[in-house]
Amino acid sequence: MSQELVSLSRRISDLEDQELEVMERLESAQNRHASLGERLAALHERIAQVSESRDAVAGDLTSQLAAATDERKVTVSGVPADLMTLYEKIRAQKGGVGAARLIRRRCTGCSLDLTAADLGAFARAPLDEVLRCEECNRILVRTAESGI
Repeated sequence: MSQELVSLSRRISDLEDQELEVMERLESAQNRHASLGERLAALHERIAQVSESRDAVAGDLTSQLAAATDERKVTVSGVPADLMTLYEKIRAQKGGVGAARLIRRRCTGCSLDLTAADLGAFARAPLDEVLRCEECNRILVRTAESGI
């Protein structure tokens, strides 16, 4: 019987050791869970901030787009229909840019300098004539900085 008591005492000691190990693992897991919960809360807060910022920028862009669309409608109303048709055709071919400014003898559409012959022809052309770049085929808009 005394041997059984010793055996039971050892068993109780082993079980208590196992219980302590389990409690330590539980405490470690709870700490890790709490840490991850804090990180998750911080990430949710960051997501909310970024979403709010994105929505504000999207709202600004939407209003800018609406203003640009309205401004374009006003501008287009004074342009002849055949010129608008040509512009839209070129714009579709050239990825959204159908006209370019002529600045210092250079087409801003393709960034190439125009030849002297082209510049001479453009200088002699009437102001209401539609000029086209020989390289990129865009409509050229003469400015005070054109150099012709």
